[in-house]
Amino acid sequence: MAGTSMEVSTAAVALRTVLHRAHQAAEKSGRLSDQIKVVAVSKIKPVPVVRQVYDAGHRIFGENYVQEIVEKSPQLPDDIEWHFIGNLQSNKVKPLLTAVPNLFMVESVDDEKIANRLDHVVGSIGRKPLKVLVQVNTSGEESKFGVEPSGCVELVKHVKDGCPNLEFSGLMTIGMLDYTSTLENFRTLSNCRNEVCKALGINENQCDLSMGMSGDFEQAIEMGSTIVRIGSTIFGAREYPKKTEN
Repeated sequence: MAGTSMEVSTAAVALRTVLHRAHQAAEKSGRLSDQIKVVAVSKIKPVPVVRQVYDAGHRIFGENYVQEIVEKSPQLPDDIEWHFIGNLQSNKVKPLLTAVPNLFMVESVDDEKIANRLDHVVGSIGRKPLKVLVQVNTSGEESKFGVEPSGCVELVKHVKDGCPNLEFSGLMTIGMLDYTSTLENFRTLSNCRNEVCKALGINENQCDLSMGMSGDFEQAIEMGSTIVRIGSTIFGAREYPKKTEN
């Protein structure tokens, strides 16, 4: 995969615009810009384009597919803070963790099985505890992964009490493609945080909300998001292969 020079330069310019918009949304919601983390989602994009965004000063990147992050990460600087944001299968946990030592966070823990597998592998390879977010299905769509809001507290409790090699760091939702409904999705995740923090005695400042993507990240920030995941607005539209494995 090779990025064209136009694709490369456009991504660096787009990054600056996105960061500016995120900072403005933070200020509008009465927060400091450094309280918002922008994850540049580079799935399906070639290493040279990712490198250009890195060279523009960005250090936080996200990938959806294990195969991609395993291939890309050795070709890029090791001070990148990688977030894995896609559905994670149990048999892919060890390859992911062993191949990406600078994996900072898995944002898509959606059941006890994957939490237990991550906990076991992290412990067995001797790496420091891994930050994780619990993914919540806020839209009710069967096609979306995530624990139901009613099961959120129970899953977070399992991660905190039963997975010593994981560090619970907050909640994540993908929301819906129909952006007219995102307000409700964002409210649902915020309500889940309230319930989790109250039930388990967690300070809300220690519980991130990862919500908001290219089409709605400013709205998400204004509603309390602390992590936004921006792909196409930085990297441009994606051309998906006919079949991509997790």
